[in-house]
Amino acid sequence: MIHNFSKNGKGILVKYASMSFEVIKEDLGSAARLGRLTTAHGVVETPVFMDVGTLGSVKALEPRDLKELKAQVVLGNTYHLLLRPGPEIIAAAGGLHSFMRWDGPILTDSGGFQVFSLAKRRTFTEEGCRFNSHIDGHEFFLGPKESMAMQRVLGSDIAMVFDECLPYPCDRARAEASVERSIRWARRSKEEPHAPGQQVFGIVQGGVYDDIRRHCAESLVEIGFDGYAVGGVSVGEPEKYMYQAVDASVPFLPKDRPRYVMGLGVMRQMVECVARGVDMFDCVIPTRIARHGTAITRKGNVAIKAAKWAFDQGPVEEGCTCYCCRNFSRSYVRHLLACGEILGLRLLTIHNVWALNRFMEDMRKSIADGTFGAFREEYSKIV
Repeated sequence: MIHNFSKNGKGILVKYASMSFEVIKEDLGSAARLGRLTTAHGVVETPVFMDVGTLGSVKALEPRDLKELKAQVVLGNTYHLLLRPGPEIIAAAGGLHSFMRWDGPILTDSGGFQVFSLAKRRTFTEEGCRFNSHIDGHEFFLGPKESMAMQRVLGSDIAMVFDECLPYPCDRARAEASVERSIRWARRSKEEPHAPGQQVFGIVQGGVYDDIRRHCAESLVEIGFDGYAVGGVSVGEPEKYMYQAVDASVPFLPKDRPRYVMGLGVMRQMVECVARGVDMFDCVIPTRIARHGTAITRKGNVAIKAAKWAFDQGPVEEGCTCYCCRNFSRSYVRHLLACGEILGLRLLTIHNVWALNRFMEDMRKSIADGTFGAFREEYSKIV
């Protein structure tokens, strides 16, 4: 592996490594695999859950918390960071790593999904999408050129190509036209200049149409990317269609590149996707449901705000070793949540982020020691 060194805008020495992905071990009973992804800011053990820090912060947590919670990768979002604080401020800070004081790997989404889900008004052209900000209605334009330029300013380790996310349901004619445009945008995204050491991942789209997804996957592989994602899932489709999208995409992606299902963070679903050969996941679930008083546990989600926990002196989850569970009771956490105390949502966020990162660590161990089949069977029962 080749290492190059340079100074960022703050005079800090930064190491840029050539990208590599190594499959360490493959499961005999499925397509699950244990991997190691090398990025410019560190090595990532896969399968991995990536913690979402949309605006340059994983909600309620500091970078030192993330280290203690065994977070490996933090996500930032091009759309949101373009709107606030904007490229000038982040560039002045020396990039997103320096701005948010996180020295580990960062993946940035391209903004395509947010244009689809958040923009008040949007008009697609061959060059990209003109839209009005969901914050104040201000007009912006985002396409492959603009998205990759912003991700270059952010200096993320992994940049996603700009694509069009399809809704569910979506008719075939629209899916075909959209995918062809996304393939053209993917090619342009790759051709744009990138930050030193920055990897670029393609995104497979195609809705619920298997042949369109295969065509998209094969076209992206022909262009050639550092990794590949399955997009357009978790957009309201029934679970069976999510698995169908993975099954229609992953077999046509290279085995020597990481595979990423976007927007997925349910334990049972991640296990099933790992069994299909997926290496990477992200989702806002752990922080979002914490803010609503819900804990992630190995037996399913638990509403800690429920009145039945008012006198319960046990931890949020029995057997959990996170800071919250080691030190505080369900009764106390429920009290904080009921009173609107910030500490309550912070403690529950600590638990949830730890729960998913520890879960992925245990899944990696099961692949390493040959017990993934039993691990998969155990979590297939969790709702």
